[in-house]
Formats: sequence, C-alpha cells, structure tokens
Amino acid sequence: MVWKPLVTKRRGHPKIPVFPKLAHGQVAITWIGHASFLIQFDDLNVLIDPNLANWLFLLKRVRRAGLKIKDLPRPDLVLLTHAHYDHFHKPTLRRLRSPRIALVPWGVGDLARGLGFERIIEMEWWESFVRGGCRVTFAPSKHWGARTISDHHRGYGGFVLEYQGRKIYHAGDSAYFEGFKEIGKRLAPEIALLPIGAYHPEAFRVVHMGPDEAIRAFHDLRAHWLVPMHYGTFKLSFEDMDEPPRWLTELAKRDGLSERVRIMEEGTPAVF
Repeated sequence: MVWKPLVTKRRGHPKIPVFPKLAHGQVAITWIGHASFLIQFDDLNVLIDPNLANWLFLLKRVRRAGLKIKDLPRPDLVLLTHAHYDHFHKPTLRRLRSPRIALVPWGVGDLARGLGFERIIEMEWWESFVRGGCRVTFAPSKHWGARTISDHHRGYGGFVLEYQGRKIYHAGDSAYFEGFKEIGKRLAPEIALLPIGAYHPEAFRVVHMGPDEAIRAFHDLRAHWLVPMHYGTFKLSFEDMDEPPRWLTELAKRDGLSERVRIMEEGTPAVF
C-alpha cells in the first residue's frame, strides 16, 4: 500500500471550476476526491471532509484533488465525519476561507481548535444542527474514530444535509450495517454519497464496504441517487485502484440502476 503508490505517477489535474448558477431547490455536488465534497445551493456552500493533501505521511495521493484551495468558495458549513487523517486534514482546514462553522462528532472538537473556525459544534448520533432553514443531522456508521492508538473517545458517523426540500447523505467511512435502514426510515435521503473502496482483503470489510454492499446500503436508505466515493485517491487496501467503480458499474447494470448511479469526475460539478 505504500511502495506501489510511491513508484506510480500521480494522475489527474485540478479543474478551473465552473460553478453553475442555481435556482432555488437545485443542488450542485462537486467531488473533490476521496471523501471530499462541495455541496452548493443558491445561497449555501457546504464542505464535507475536505482533504487536498498530496501526501499523508508516507501515503502518496495517486490522483490529484479536483479543485485547488484558492478556487473553493467560502464555506458556510464544514462537516467532518471523523478524525482519521484522510478525512480530517488539518493543513487543508487551516487554509479554508473563514468565517465558517464546523460540525464534528463528539470528542473531536479539540482537534478543530486553532484551525480558524468561527464556531465548533460537537454532535452525538441523531442530533441536529439548524441554521437559517438548513438542518444537518449526524447519523450513525460502522467504523471507528480514534486518530491515534490511545484516543478511542472520539466519535464518528455521517451527515444528512436538508435544505430547500433536498436531502443529501454523506456516509463518512463505514462498513455495511443494519443502521442504514434506520437512517432511511428516519431521514429518507434523496442523494446518497457512499464509500465503495478499501474493502480487500475481506477482513477490511469490518470497517469499510465494497460496491456490492454500497448497493445494498443504497436500497436500505431508499435514496434516488447513489454517488460513490472513497476510492481511487489513496491506496488504503489491496484491490486495484480502478476496480471499485468498474465493479459498481457492473452491479448497477445488472440491477437496472445505471441511471441512478452517478460516478463523478473530480472537480466537475453535477446539478441534481
């Protein structure tokens, strides 16, 4: 996982963003890479797990981020699903334009201090933050939240963003679990951003899921759109880097879901 990326030429290039002009009720989603997304409404910008690093210690980013920091709009909210370095990247967070509000799991607020946030709000599962007609609910996942070997008090989960009649769910990092059914029942997300990578060998599925389980989670959530993430950026497991989207495409075709699965290109906004 370390040596092969070191000798692999980094692919991809940041885009010069062309953000769409949105009408009320439209939402634009831009995949930045890995689990990082920009969610935009006509008057709201939300960043989720922003990480534009080319290196995580010895781990090389093998596909460049789709946007540069300077091209990101000022975020009104920053949602951080857990403290793992590939999701909670302090150098990226420090460089974001302020002011902004950070929503983090319980036990993670101390890590966000000193990064320029105007407010930091820790959340428990099923708690909601409401501001100006926007509601963000912190939902369970099957993962873990420790940043080091000794800080297992830190939480983890996903977020459901509700605004202008739209509902977008970002699962964070998660294995498949029955909780997806409860999230679907309680929050009924329309768009599901689901991880599909880092699942091989089989033992990794304790904390991650592959395309097959992402399809299962998508049905449990009763969502309309599936947007895959958490693949192709950092080599965190032993499947080929291009295998997760290939397999997802195959499964979607088999199940008649091709028109509901949106495999995105980094840095290119899609309007839903």
